[in-house]
Amino acid sequence: MPDGLFVPAILALLFTPGPTNTLLTVGAAARGWRASLPLLLGELCGYLAVVIPLTTVAAPLFNEHPPLATGLRVLAACWVLFLAMRLWRVSAAKALEGPTSAVTVRQVFLTTMLNPKAPIIALAIMPTGNLMEITPALGLFSLLVLCAGASFLALGNIAGRAPVVSPRLVYRVAAIFLVVFSVGLAGSASGLL
Repeated sequence: MPDGLFVPAILALLFTPGPTNTLLTVGAAARGWRASLPLLLGELCGYLAVVIPLTTVAAPLFNEHPPLATGLRVLAACWVLFLAMRLWRVSAAKALEGPTSAVTVRQVFLTTMLNPKAPIIALAIMPTGNLMEITPALGLFSLLVLCAGASFLALGNIAGRAPVVSPRLVYRVAAIFLVVFSVGLAGSASGLL
């Protein structure tokens, strides 16, 4: 069972602004709360796709081969930069045409898999062991992911309905945030930050 710092540590990471939270917020701003709920499945599956193998198999590998961790950061930085460019180009009219032109479950899944929070959670917070040993921690973690993600959907829903907030502005601010995040990832991968 996870220790007493598990929940606060996980929540601190999940509520820290990042690329997944940005996509959830933008998705809900464009489509609303209910239509954006499937994005939570993309987030949860993305985290579990990284956390389970890292906690059960790969933790020793990353400790022995630091370049693998650096490569993962570079890949994540490239993906986040791609998303930023895509968000910048989305016009408000196109974003509001329908769910297919907004953020997709696939984008949220891939972004979450490449999110540096996932390996931090797996390697620094989650207990390690076989799948049966970590199942209680995985269940609690999954619940926390869904709650935090739903909070960002609610924020996006509010922003999307606010008459003074332009959807184009939401996309542009999100794109700028993702560029800054991407630069930070690239800097940490190269040892500059």
